[in-house]
Order: sequence, then structure tokens, then C-alpha cells
Amino acid sequence: MKNSRATLGAVLLVAALSLAGCSALGSSTSSSGGSSGSGSSTGSGAVAPDAAVGSDGGVKLSNVPDASKTVDRSVIVTGTVTITASDPIASAAKAVTIVEAAGGRIDGRTENAAANGDRGSATLVLRIPAAKLTPTLAALKKLGRADQVQLDSADVTTQSQDLDARITASRATIARLLQLESTATDTTNLIAIETAIGDRQAELESMEAQQRGLADQISMSTITLQLRSDAAAPPIKPADFWSGLGTGWNAFTGFWAAVLVAFGVLIPWLALAAVGAGAVLLVRRVVRRRKARPAVADAPTPTNG
Repeated sequence: MKNSRATLGAVLLVAALSLAGCSALGSSTSSSGGSSGSGSSTGSGAVAPDAAVGSDGGVKLSNVPDASKTVDRSVIVTGTVTITASDPIASAAKAVTIVEAAGGRIDGRTENAAANGDRGSATLVLRIPAAKLTPTLAALKKLGRADQVQLDSADVTTQSQDLDARITASRATIARLLQLESTATDTTNLIAIETAIGDRQAELESMEAQQRGLADQISMSTITLQLRSDAAAPPIKPADFWSGLGTGWNAFTGFWAAVLVAFGVLIPWLALAAVGAGAVLLVRRVVRRRKARPAVADAPTPTNG
């Protein structure tokens, strides 16, 4: 009977601590703006403005929050930048120097060597400090011709605040459990408290890992930089006569350059085909000569008149 009462008491104790943690999470958002007066706070925790009737009969408001004081927002910025450079591989090395000088890092790097008239290409995954994103992008654009710049932002302020509140409540619950553990004398209660501490500690570590990952995404913007050569870039529409003439000339020379390359590739095959055709003709001549010799030998000899 005593053991059943002790077990029931341990279960009720852990349940009460869990409810206390949840209530602490809910009250953490409302306790910051509350006051002792019944009419000076609202249900959301914000300070309500005080109303007073002026001498002219109008209503005057005091304690109105200043709209200019905005809350710091937590924003995750990602994007893609495509640049056409004369030497993409060398430009990739310069991009690494620019990012590291700004306090960033390189999370991924892929390079393709030059081949068939293409000067190669490179793709870099850049992590740039959010505070230095604008000047760093301006420096990267100088590596060549910026064909495309796309930036996307996601506001995670609510998610970050909710995660911070949950971590605070979880730490408070663990502290109360540790305090109860130090004063527990019953073995059953002690085991139940230790189990609850282990569960809360695992949840806390998981939330702290999420908090660190979210903070890293907020503080360091992720930009994918694509560097390509003129051969891989799409053609640019000419804007005037001279640019059109230059485009036509480049297309003309490029066509004949491609023809010469194709002819150079075909030369070994053409030589092999010529040798094969010559061998076939030689065999046919030898066969014809062998067939013609017996016919000459069997021919009748002419007689004198």
C-alpha cells in the first residue's frame, strides 16, 4: 500500500512539473509587459495607453508606444548569383579571397576544366555575414558580367522567439527537478525524477541544436555563385548596328572554327577509309588478272595461210 502511494505521488509530481513548464512558457510572453494596475495592461502583454479627457473635450492618449522603435527581425537570406567571366577558374579563386576577407567561408566548390573552346566553369556555395552581404555582393559582381542576381529572404522572428521561450521554460523545469532530486528520500520518487530529468535534458539539447542552426542561418547568408565563360553564356541581343555587326562576325568566325574542328576530327577516319578503299581496289585488280591468264593460255594459235 505504501509503495502504491509513493508511486502515485511520484507520477503526480512529474505531471505537476510538466504543467508548470508549460505555464511558464505561456506566461513568458505576457509577464514582460504586465503591471500592478488592472487597466494598464492587455491580455497580450502590451502596455495599454491611458485615456484622459482634455479641456477641449477631446480624448488624449498617453503611454502610446513609439512606432519608430521596431523589434529586431530575424531574417534568413539566400540567393543565387550568375556571372560570366573571361576566366571562371581564376575568378573563383578571387571570389574565395573576397568572401574570406569579409569574414565568410566556402561551404562547397565545384570546378570544370576548359574544353572545346569553353574556358571552364565554377560553382561556389558562399556563406557571407549578413551585415556585410551588400558590399560583398558588389565586390563579386566586379569579377565579370552579372547576368542574374536573385535574393530571397525569410522572416523567422516568431520561430526564433518561440524557440528561445521553450528553451527558457525547459531550463527552469530542469532546475526545479534537480532541486527536488536533491531533497528526495524515497527511491521510487527519485527514479521518477531522474527519468523526467533525462527526458527534459534530451528535449533541451535538441532545441539548443535547432537554436544554433537557426542562428547560423540568420547571421550568415547563403549565396550560390555560378561562374561561366562567354561560350556557355546565352547570346546577348545586339542593341545597335555595330554591335549587330560584331555579333554577326563572331558567329561567322565561330562557324568556320567549328567546321575546322570537325574536319580535324574527321581526318584520321578519312585516312583510314582511303587506305581501306585502296586495299579493296588492289584485291579486285589481282583477282581480275588471275582470271584473265587462263583465257589467254587456252586461246588457239594462228596457222600460216
